[in-house]
Amino acid sequence: MRERLPEYLKRPIIDTDTTRNVRKILKTNCLNTVCENARCPNKNECYTKNTATFLIMGNICTRNCRYCNIGCAKPNPLDLDEPKHVAKAIKELELKYAVITSVTRDDLEDGGAKHFANCIDEIKKSSPNTKIEILTPDFKNNKSALDVIIQAHPDVFNHNIETVKEVFKIARPQGNYDNSLEVLKYIKENSDIKTKSGLMIGLGETQAQIKSTLEDLKSVGCDILTIGQYIQPTKDHLPVSKYYSLEEYEQLKQLAASVGFSHYQIGPLVRSSYNAASLT
Repeated sequence: MRERLPEYLKRPIIDTDTTRNVRKILKTNCLNTVCENARCPNKNECYTKNTATFLIMGNICTRNCRYCNIGCAKPNPLDLDEPKHVAKAIKELELKYAVITSVTRDDLEDGGAKHFANCIDEIKKSSPNTKIEILTPDFKNNKSALDVIIQAHPDVFNHNIETVKEVFKIARPQGNYDNSLEVLKYIKENSDIKTKSGLMIGLGETQAQIKSTLEDLKSVGCDILTIGQYIQPTKDHLPVSKYYSLEEYEQLKQLAASVGFSHYQIGPLVRSSYNAASLT
């Protein structure tokens, strides 16, 4: 039997002129969001703030992570006009801080790095004062792909470690914990771009394993950390092993600080892009 969702993880449905306008702009520009596709619990709150996290390169992933609600199948070809559509939507929403993420595209030689770069370039052309954060897959630790990202120079490079090393292969069977660390390390050592990573908790990890993961992230120069509660999207996904209490989240904040993080966001409903602008 699935454990009941604690009250502090429930969010109300919000429908206002602002949320309807955000949906209209996204639909008009034929854009996906991780808010919708990953069933983010903060979707309505973010829409009320006139913002959303853009999901590029389609809504079909080439990997089948066991916690994620995004579908896995053969993806469609890239929409080469998408970077311009993303930039247009950002300008229409008057975003001062934009977050762009993507599905994993292992079918592409560069994993979609050039497509990310094209989005960054188009945003800089139309909204030069907008800060840009990208949340990327691991690009199979392809250094040439990472060099493309570095040259495009977003303000923040985010790649989520997602979970502790001991749980990683269960949750992300096609990923590699050490590769994810290497990606963050390479960006940090070869640019002045701020790096960011995050993990979900409630997948069976221990406190000691969380601490070890934070130390690993700090060892590769990670600047910004997010930690939030894993919520099972459907009964076919990994079950929740534990719902952390609010008191335990306060303890995790103390742990992050003790490891050396000065910029972090930790709480039950924290997700990678949640209030992202406040952490830079």
